[in-house]
Formats: sequence, C-alpha cells, structure tokens
Amino acid sequence: MTSEWQKSSYSGSSNDACVEAKRLPAEVLVRDSKDTDIPAISVSRAAWTAFVTKL
Repeated sequence: MTSEWQKSSYSGSSNDACVEAKRLPAEVLVRDSKDTDIPAISVSRAAWTAFVTKL
C-alpha cells in the first residue's frame, strides 16, 4: 500500500489523458492529474479491486 499518487499505466505518453490513484487503508482516491484542484473521488478498496481486475 502506498500513500503516494500513482499515474495510470494506461495514460498516454503525451500526458493529455491521465488518471491518478492513491490507495489508503479503507478507500482509493482517484483524480484527474491535469487538474488536481478538482476534488478526487473516493471508492472502496473492494470496488477498486473489482474495477482494475476487469480491465
């Protein structure tokens, strides 16, 4: 587990479509890395795991 923001491996090399995630003990925060002033959305760890394993 990390408390650092991690950029999606699906983000393009031109940095124009980036999503970042931050894993916390009870939730995962997701944000747009191009505009970090917009609040992140929070999802449960279970929902995040289900999402990323379906890709």
